[in-house]
Amino acid sequence: MAVMSIATYGFTMIAARMLGPGSYGALVAMMNTLLVVSVLQLGLQATAARRISSTPDHVAQIEQNILRVTWRASLVLGVVMLALSPVVNQVLRLDSMPTAILMALIAVPMTMMGGQAGILQGERRWYPLAVLYLANGVPRLLIGWALIAWRPDEFTAMVGVALGQVIPVLVGWWTLRHTRQPGIDTTDHRLREVVRETLHNSQALLAFFALSNVDIIVARNVLDDHAAGLYAGGLILSKAVLFLPQFVVVVAFPTMSTVSERRKALTRSLTAVALLGAGATIGAAVLPELAMIFVGGAEYAAIEPKLWLFAILGTFLSMLQLLVYAVIARQGQHSIHLVWVTLACMVALGLTTTSVSGLLAVVIGADAVLFAALLAVSYWIVRHPAPVQETAPRTTEAAAA
Repeated sequence: MAVMSIATYGFTMIAARMLGPGSYGALVAMMNTLLVVSVLQLGLQATAARRISSTPDHVAQIEQNILRVTWRASLVLGVVMLALSPVVNQVLRLDSMPTAILMALIAVPMTMMGGQAGILQGERRWYPLAVLYLANGVPRLLIGWALIAWRPDEFTAMVGVALGQVIPVLVGWWTLRHTRQPGIDTTDHRLREVVRETLHNSQALLAFFALSNVDIIVARNVLDDHAAGLYAGGLILSKAVLFLPQFVVVVAFPTMSTVSERRKALTRSLTAVALLGAGATIGAAVLPELAMIFVGGAEYAAIEPKLWLFAILGTFLSMLQLLVYAVIARQGQHSIHLVWVTLACMVALGLTTTSVSGLLAVVIGADAVLFAALLAVSYWIVRHPAPVQETAPRTTEAAAA
């Protein structure tokens, strides 16, 4: 996962240097939109991982239904994105329908990977999962770099992303190609139940990814192209800090799905994420010149004094992501409402800003308030067992008893 994150970061850094602030701002807007769209992929992954880790006796049934739902959901999402391409083209100010259509094509393999990764994660098959993550990062870097060098524009960069996204799906198919022997079936893991939980998890992750990516869309509507490009350059550091501790979330999530271990898992995971974020923030504050090399170079020099603030933003986002996964692990229903409320407030206040500093202050402030609220709610629920809607679905045997 570290190699995948470095490869993904390397792709964005290369794109920032070779495209310049104007075109790079458009690329970041598209990539952030794809991050929001990826909530279905992550919802499938969380559903598979939680169900398999909590009820390993039903792994064959869960795997079969997860793969079935994954293929259907991927195609449906691709069709929906294709129908919305004119809207995407207008909202992101791409001025290129082929580029907007390309985003719909990327969404299909991206979603397919989610179900495959979730099965491997739930079964704790770390080696093949590691290969899957490597395939999700390294090809994008190599192919994207070659294509941008050939033709430096946002459409070519997205072609590189599309080609790179197919490879992890092939890896996942090869890893899961053998059919498992039938085990114990239960009505709790029927296709309908899997779809219901996937939609719930996707809705929770949609709230988080919309919150963590809406600021660049706001920036492109309240700032000029150059200023929005500078803000996008600062977000390279924020996203690096956000995805740096991604391995903590992946490894801790199956444990957070277990009632007896979730408090300890949440505490240790938050501590690890906070320490990584603090290290990145101190580094950006003490060595801003070094940080600028990774952000995009001299063209983005205007944001050098603010890089430590972008690192703080990334730290809050990484801790918020962990708290959202903790909500998913316990199948919470109401905590995610706080994320949607914060998103609405952030957009409303962000649209009143006129500078990079003003928008950054609004985003950090909103994330900090949300973090404090979710942290308090999470520890309260972990300490005091939640009602039925905050716990995992009952098994058939428990319901019968």
